[in-house]
Amino acid sequence: MEFVHRAYVPGETIAAIATPPGEGGVAIIRISGNEALDVAEKIFTGPIRSYQTHTAHFGKIRDLSGNRIDEVLVLVMLGSRSYTGENTVEIHCHGGSLITRRVLQTVLEAGARAAEPGEFTFKAYINGKLDLAQAEAVQQLIGAKNELAMQIAGDQLQGKISKHILSFQKQLVDIAAILEAWVDFPEEDLEFATMDEVVAALEATKGQMQKLKLTFHDGKIANHGISLCLAGPPNVGKSSLMNALLGKERAIVTEIAGTTRDLLEEEMKLGNLHFRLIDTAGIRETNEVVEREGIRRSKQAMQTADLILLVLDASQGLCEESQALLASAPKEKTLLIWNKIDLQTLEGDNLGFPFCVFVSAKEGTGLGHLQEQIDKMIWHKGPPAKDEIVITSSRHYVALTNAIEALQTLIDGLKTGVSPEFISSDMRKTLSELGTIIGTNVTEDILSAIFSKFCIGK
Repeated sequence: MEFVHRAYVPGETIAAIATPPGEGGVAIIRISGNEALDVAEKIFTGPIRSYQTHTAHFGKIRDLSGNRIDEVLVLVMLGSRSYTGENTVEIHCHGGSLITRRVLQTVLEAGARAAEPGEFTFKAYINGKLDLAQAEAVQQLIGAKNELAMQIAGDQLQGKISKHILSFQKQLVDIAAILEAWVDFPEEDLEFATMDEVVAALEATKGQMQKLKLTFHDGKIANHGISLCLAGPPNVGKSSLMNALLGKERAIVTEIAGTTRDLLEEEMKLGNLHFRLIDTAGIRETNEVVEREGIRRSKQAMQTADLILLVLDASQGLCEESQALLASAPKEKTLLIWNKIDLQTLEGDNLGFPFCVFVSAKEGTGLGHLQEQIDKMIWHKGPPAKDEIVITSSRHYVALTNAIEALQTLIDGLKTGVSPEFISSDMRKTLSELGTIIGTNVTEDILSAIFSKFCIGK
């Protein structure tokens, strides 16, 4: 993918609608750049250039021919005190789709260029208002689907991850200075630190980096959610359980085995997390062409899902299809569910699965316990604490992994007596990988991948 932004022109004036499409009470058109005040003054009835920063003013928007477009509020934010670090004007107009587009078109005709995805945040990054990790947090905050994801993104936007990375870099730069002194002044017998002390300091920094890296499991869950695959033989109540979890009639429920023949997907929230619930066709041997394709898709969904909810019929016990599924299901990600306990309470066991619950989808019995078991499977050591620093980006995870590997190579070199001048490249590699997280060492490809995910207007 090519870089989403044009070659950067400092101060170039851009504009876009900053509110979601559709009808609402108010819509916002954002203008930012060196000519933002001039552009706004051409179409607004008030003296824009005379306004103090962070003030709001009522007036009318007129096109270049003098025709009235709308009555609006204009907000002026000057220079470094704006989001982008450049002069910014926001026009708050009425929220109809047609009137909003008309105001934007008037702004573009007055001299602004249509903004590209994420270009306002890109300007903020280029102008030093945000580092790259904070810029990514903006999009994560916008897209947060639960309270935990919102909290983590908010912490990242406040710079908590960036401070962690800068701390790692400082520790490593201090050690790099010692290594350079050993190389530059070998005859001086300088004793800034012993080799054992240097190795111990590097090991300590590596341990801190590994601790941050391990938070990715929890961060990924919070940010991206979990896919739950409802699997089992036909007519065990998978669709009924889906409807019970969703609190609505999403899937067709009948007494006829094989009613569900394709994958049904629905978004839902359980507790503080976002889930994608997938109901699958009942798995059994059949010669019916359409049902066989549904079963193939069911097996594929089981392989790719984060968790499998394997549903069995408590009133019937184990059938041949159940035994085959139990043998093939990966125990580490499978929650065994005995359904239909309203018909007959089965004194069964977990059949070797570490997580097992008894429910009645029809009566709603046991759903709270089911949620508790799902939580236990998801969180290895419980959900992250409110003050815990958590990474959610696979890009950050890869960079930390590469940095830790380079640092380990450096440590191994020191332990085996490799001369300090030969391990400087490992130190540079470690610092470089850490730098990509906060944006001190990034390529246009990285920036493209990040900012292309933003919506236009942010």
